[in-house]
Amino acid sequence: MEKKLLAALMLGAATVGAFPVAGQTPAPPSSAASQTGAGVDPAMMDKTVKPGNDFNTFANGAWLRNTPIPADRSSIGGFYIADHQTEEQLAELIAAIEKSNAPAASDEGRIRDFYKAYLDTAAIDAAGMAPLQPDQHRFAAIRDRKALSRVLGEQIRADVDPLNATNFRTENLFGIFVTQALAGGPVLPYLLQGGLGMPEREYYLSSDAKMAELRGKYRAYITQLLTDAGIADADARAQRIYDLEMKIAQAHVTRAESEDFQKSAAEWSRADFAAKAPGIDWDAFFAGAQLGQQQRFAAYHAAAIPRLAALVASEPLQAWQDWLLFHQINSNSDVLPGKLDRDHFAFFGTALQGTAEPRPRDKRAIAAINGAMGDALGKLYVERYFPASARATVQAMVGNIKTAFERRIDAIDWLAPATKRQAIEKARGIEVGVGYPDHWRDYSSLKVSPSAAYANAQAASLVDYRQQLAKIGKPLDRREWWMNAQLVNAVNLPVQNALNFPAAILKRPFFDPAADAAFNYGAVGAVIGHEISHSFDNNGAAFDASGKMRNWWTDADLQRFNAAGQALADQYDTYEPFPGLHVNGKLTLGENIADVAGLAASYDAYRTSLGGREAPVIDGLTGDQRFFIAYAQSWATKMRDEALRARIATDGHAPGMYRAQTVRNLDAWYRAFDVKPGDKLYLPPEKRVRIW
Repeated sequence: MEKKLLAALMLGAATVGAFPVAGQTPAPPSSAASQTGAGVDPAMMDKTVKPGNDFNTFANGAWLRNTPIPADRSSIGGFYIADHQTEEQLAELIAAIEKSNAPAASDEGRIRDFYKAYLDTAAIDAAGMAPLQPDQHRFAAIRDRKALSRVLGEQIRADVDPLNATNFRTENLFGIFVTQALAGGPVLPYLLQGGLGMPEREYYLSSDAKMAELRGKYRAYITQLLTDAGIADADARAQRIYDLEMKIAQAHVTRAESEDFQKSAAEWSRADFAAKAPGIDWDAFFAGAQLGQQQRFAAYHAAAIPRLAALVASEPLQAWQDWLLFHQINSNSDVLPGKLDRDHFAFFGTALQGTAEPRPRDKRAIAAINGAMGDALGKLYVERYFPASARATVQAMVGNIKTAFERRIDAIDWLAPATKRQAIEKARGIEVGVGYPDHWRDYSSLKVSPSAAYANAQAASLVDYRQQLAKIGKPLDRREWWMNAQLVNAVNLPVQNALNFPAAILKRPFFDPAADAAFNYGAVGAVIGHEISHSFDNNGAAFDASGKMRNWWTDADLQRFNAAGQALADQYDTYEPFPGLHVNGKLTLGENIADVAGLAASYDAYRTSLGGREAPVIDGLTGDQRFFIAYAQSWATKMRDEALRARIATDGHAPGMYRAQTVRNLDAWYRAFDVKPGDKLYLPPEKRVRIW
């Protein structure tokens, strides 16, 4: 339960790409930054490094040397620092709720009881595997393909998001996502591939030696988890599970294909599933998934669905029963006896991410509440910690950066007038949510027990699923939020032509109301620009102002745009964190386009905000220098080798140390730091990528 939440939060080609984690106290910003009002932190810098050779180390070198990665984390960075403060605030809120006499049927009461049950590891251990027994019996009772199909449907949840958070991973055979179809029209369910325990197909199929080593550890983990759960014949079951997952991985489309919206726009009727994907009893499956009356679906992974359906028919029932049981235990190990939780961490925390210690239980409890009742906790969070003045300031910045982006579009000389007109219309029509949603979710149907952590997790997941299904057939709500207000991140929503900027990201190192404009535009301004730019990246540019995916480009314009994108992909392909392992410029292209275009738009808005004057020099740094340093410091990042390898293999975001080097594509950076030919980051003007 908790693991699914963290996986979802850490991914996102349409997100800014946070590390939404916390644990030990990070080094605070230096007093110099707060005393001068400069915003940038001189104590993080290493001024012995030439900016034109390594801007990331120039801006963050001292921080990189002096800041250890906490033992319970796989990485640390600007998002960690902001999230740590948010987590402390949430802990204060929950502590106050614990002392209250809130009714059990209130949001505060549900938060209190969920938190209490999650922390009560003695009760969890004492219950043993008893909470799982109804599910175990349900799996054991499967006698034929129809019954298997129904149970596979019963397991389905709305736990994937290919468009907004780009979370493609679910341990269920399929995942559901609910929004408007890519071609427009009423809201409908999307069906996505799933069924893997490891992060994605490359972990199963890659010939890389590290991946092969992880496969061996995963196979051993399956045996260990089943053994500690008291499941008989654990090793034989583990082999069946592993073999089945290898076949599931082979059935999957690649991550690159998953991120190509153009290849994912298929819509299927109910009858199409039986005709195109035989093997599953689709009537039984959809009845189990509470979609028995639904007649149209978005078949997001249309190539994978038939292959997965065929496995339901071809693989032994026993293998599927074992697989169902393993994943029910694996995905809920945090609310099952502690030895299972420890087994899970040993593989997913240490082997996959290199993390030495699990997070403290109380921190994990907060993360679990965020996943189960995010809006309930978020409403309390913004009431206490998000002032109206901060919202107003950021809303004004958003308006300024949108205007700057429109001006940049209007100034492009190679865009055809019709394309330019539609691009400006789209930019002007972006719906921006700052801080929190207009309407909060209703959790009145969620029943929470102070002594049943496993049952609480299942109930919360089911309530969320039903809330998503309730949207089907209705018009799209362009102001719908897809992130908790207390999440340190931001997101672009392509079919809504909208953006969400949660309250929790509007703090240092991204935003400081006491800092000067250079800092705020360089930090949170670049985040705002980044999300606006996602509407015009390699995927976002395929959607029009109404959120429909259609080609509104001339052929010549699209060729020019694609050529610029290819140049940026080539630039990122050169980054090599380990010998022979390069950043995947194609996989990270959408994020890299958003970084370059967003930083450029925010810089323009910053210069406009000065009203023709120059910013004062503070701590020996000009305004333009502070702008770019603030940007790089917001991307300060340290990662364990295992986590870095995982990010390169699976994530649409380039690691932060390379995102800090985005500055090399802006002419203003060269002027600000006197970067010359011969400097390692120097790009000739014609090689600097300009997309918007």
